Amino acid sequence: MTPEQKRRFADDVIAGLSAPQPDIPCKYLYDERGSKLFEAICETDDYYVTRADIALHEAHVDEIEAAIGPDAHIIEFGSGAGIKIRIILGSADHVRAYTAIEISRQALAQAAAELRRDFPELEIHSLAADYTHDIDTELFRLDPPARRRVIYFPGSTISNFTHEDAHAFLGRMARMAGTGGGVLIGVDRVKSRERLIRAYDDSEGVTAEFNRNLLRRLKTELGAEIDEDAFAHRARYVEALERIEMHLEAVRDTAITVDGQRFEFAAGDTIHTENSHKYSVESFKALLPGTGLELNTTWTDPEELFSMHYLEVV
Repeated sequence: MTPEQKRRFADDVIAGLSAPQPDIPCKYLYDERGSKLFEAICETDDYYVTRADIALHEAHVDEIEAAIGPDAHIIEFGSGAGIKIRIILGSADHVRAYTAIEISRQALAQAAAELRRDFPELEIHSLAADYTHDIDTELFRLDPPARRRVIYFPGSTISNFTHEDAHAFLGRMARMAGTGGGVLIGVDRVKSRERLIRAYDDSEGVTAEFNRNLLRRLKTELGAEIDEDAFAHRARYVEALERIEMHLEAVRDTAITVDGQRFEFAAGDTIHTENSHKYSVESFKALLPGTGLELNTTWTDPEELFSMHYLEVV
């Protein structure tokens, strides 16, 4: 972490803990250890999202390829290990270029190298950047043979945004895709409270460790004074908002001191760490007016747990 990144981390934590409902941005869950814990979450029996997303890709890859269309430059946000894009690239022989955008330089370099090895005929680029911030579209020139951009955003990361922020983010993706382009985006579906709670508070305790890893980061990276054992992982489903919320709940009176500022917590007080909104086709479609995108096609996995939408720039 650079000094600038450390300062931003500290500023975000102090601002978040100063709020009436203390809140720390969910991106700080993903340091190296947090990323490995999230990979472990994806392997648990209770967390269905990754399995459903891959099953959707495998069931509908020909239709997804047709929606992407010819001579496409696919730009993936949060490319990670590049598992899902391989399903598409293995089928879509008319994709002309691929750009991976990932905040982790190490993960990006490894995944890009492996893709270049396995798809030597494809023009492959990589960009270490935080895709939640503006990215200069001049970085994605459409030199031949690619003629159109398709923004690829699998998984369910859009669920972490508030509806207002998701609307703004969709608009940014539309502007990046440009005229004639599209957005291929994964969205988790509304389902029973019981299924959702199990997914975000798994019986193996991996999600709890993932959430509590944030406390470890505060201590090791920011030098925070904190009793990690004074906080427990909590997952709540807020039905009115159709979202799962992850919190760190104080199990006894405690305090956190960061950068000389002390924040008191009574037993039962929480730090909000992540939202995960769930959408029906109709509620997701309601986000689109004013974004420059319209819904073309929706697919679901065989169990109808997860959805993927192809959106066209209008």
